[in-house]
Amino acid sequence: MIRPWKRNKNKVIRHALIMAAGRGMRMLPLTNSIPKPLVHFGNDTLISSGIHRITKAVEFVHITVGYKAATVAQHVIELGVNTVLNTEGKGNAWWIYNTFFKLLDEPIFVLTCDNIVELDFNLISKEYVRFGRPTCMVVPARPIRGLEGDYILQRDNVVFRLDRRKPTGSYCSGIQVLNPAKINGMTRRTEDFNSVWRQLISRRQVYCSNIYPKRWFTADTIDQLARLNTWGKGRSVS
Repeated sequence: MIRPWKRNKNKVIRHALIMAAGRGMRMLPLTNSIPKPLVHFGNDTLISSGIHRITKAVEFVHITVGYKAATVAQHVIELGVNTVLNTEGKGNAWWIYNTFFKLLDEPIFVLTCDNIVELDFNLISKEYVRFGRPTCMVVPARPIRGLEGDYILQRDNVVFRLDRRKPTGSYCSGIQVLNPAKINGMTRRTEDFNSVWRQLISRRQVYCSNIYPKRWFTADTIDQLARLNTWGKGRSVS
C-alpha cells in the first residue's frame, strides 16, 4: 500500500530515489539472465540491500527500472517501495524533467543500486541545511584502487569541476541530495547527469559534503562484485 505524501516537518529529507535501470554491460554474462539490481550481495540483492538501508532514513522510496523492468519492479514492490518509474531507453537524469519529480520542491537522496555504503544520512541532512539547502550536494568517498570515478574539485565546499583525470582525495560516491524543482527552474532539459552537473556547477549550485561514508564500495564488474561480497563479510577491498 502506498503511503500518502503528508508533510512531516521533522524530516529534512523525506524522499530517496535509487537508480536501477542500467543494463549492467560490464557484468556480462551474468546480467544476460539476471538484471544487475538483483545480483546477489551476501544473502540479499544489491537493490534490496540499498532499500533496507535508506528506508531507515526517509519516508518515501522510489526506484527507476529499465532492463528487465518487470522482474525488478516485482522485486522492489514486494519490499514496499512507493513508486517504480520505468525509464528504459532514457538517460540517467530523464526522470528529473519528465516525471512528477519536476514539481517536487524539496530535497531527495539519489543513489545507485550498485552502491553499498555505510553513511549517516542524519548528518548529511543537517549539513544540507547548513549549506543553505543548495540545488545539489554531492557526497564524497575516498578513492579506492581499481574503481573509476569522478574526482571532486571544490573550494570552500563549492564544486568547480568534476574530473576523471585530475586526482584529488575525493570521489563522487554516487550519492547526492538534489531538489528537482530547482533544477527544472535553472537548467535546460537533458537526460544526462553530467550535463545537469555542468549546468549547476556553472551557477555555483553544486556543493560537496564534508561527511564521508564510513565504508563505501560499488560494483560495476563481476570481479568487483566478488570484492564487494568480501567487503560485506567485514574484510577490506582496498
